[in-house]
Amino acid sequence: MSTLSNTVKLHVEDLGTGDPALVFLHYWGGSSRTWRHVTQALAPAFRTLAIDQRGWGQSEAPPSGYALADLAADAEGVIEALNLRDYVLVGHSMGGKVAQLMASRRPQGLAGLVLVAPSPPQPMRMPAEAREGMAQAYSSREAVEATIDNVLTAKQLVAADREQVIEDSLRGAPQAKAAWPRATSLEDISDKVANITAPTLVVAGELDRVDSVDLLKAELLTRVPHAVLQVLPGTGHLSMLETPRTLARIIANFANSLSTATHAGVEP
Repeated sequence: MSTLSNTVKLHVEDLGTGDPALVFLHYWGGSSRTWRHVTQALAPAFRTLAIDQRGWGQSEAPPSGYALADLAADAEGVIEALNLRDYVLVGHSMGGKVAQLMASRRPQGLAGLVLVAPSPPQPMRMPAEAREGMAQAYSSREAVEATIDNVLTAKQLVAADREQVIEDSLRGAPQAKAAWPRATSLEDISDKVANITAPTLVVAGELDRVDSVDLLKAELLTRVPHAVLQVLPGTGHLSMLETPRTLARIIANFANSLSTATHAGVEP
């Protein structure tokens, strides 16, 4: 379905029923489809809402407005439009940094926060040359394939999932592709994340080459001291495609722990 949020029409995949609802934000290069194995596993027990962020997937791509505040306002608009009163934010990588900003505002109805291989709150540190190289990571099929193999994954993706990653990466609007490496990833919200009070779970891939376990321990868990870290063995940055059933089970267990209400579990 499409939802008008913050003046931009966003595509949202809405599955299942039940509270708390689970709101999914994807990584730079992804779409709502990035989460499909996880949301399909969870949907029998939970309502899942996976958003195509502006410039990605089937959502509109305005010429500007790709700062963290813009992306957060979009997601907040979806939550308001759908009248969600009990929900868990699940953010991956770029979406994880957006989720941190949203949670730092302590919005009404936010029951919990799951950060999957999140981009930490401080500016992404890399040389300017490497940053420009990152900006070209989705410029061609060959570039995307190299990024999948050398950066994003530790486990080989099944053919359909690999093709989906390639399609989503190439489909992104040029302004969305450029914004994260050249501007948005440089934003500093370190002073804001200390305001997060919602129960927080951080899920990291043991072999993640983008947002490593050590980086998250140093830059995120020190700033959100009540956050709990869970590490996925042998997994890279795309855990929702590399180990989706395990990730779905972790999210379900976390969501179930937030309320005395009984939810059906996700089978191993």
